[in-house]
Amino acid sequence: MSEKRDVQQGTLTLMILKTLDVMGRLHGYGIARRIEETSGGQLALNYGTLYPALLKLEQEGFIKAEWGMSDNNRRARFYALTAAGRRQLDRETREWQQTTDMIAAFLMQRRAAT
Repeated sequence: MSEKRDVQQGTLTLMILKTLDVMGRLHGYGIARRIEETSGGQLALNYGTLYPALLKLEQEGFIKAEWGMSDNNRRARFYALTAAGRRQLDRETREWQQTTDMIAAFLMQRRAAT
């Protein structure tokens, strides 16, 4: 069994926004489970990181939150993407694609013949 990885700095926002874009309205636990599931079980999501990130995204206007009842009849805070959040998701997706393309170019380099 492989060790779970921590979420890399700067990727959690993108993962949260994309999860809400794909799944729609979810509570924090649902977001965490979906991120871990999408990673194929390779990520270990720290809840001490998730909830401050959700609060920050809400304060920035990228997500909205409201109280509701979960599937097991517990009161939970549900999060949904806003129009500003969709625009931010598009921006972050482009930035990450540019970054991964740049890193891929470095990884594809061959050693000079000696």
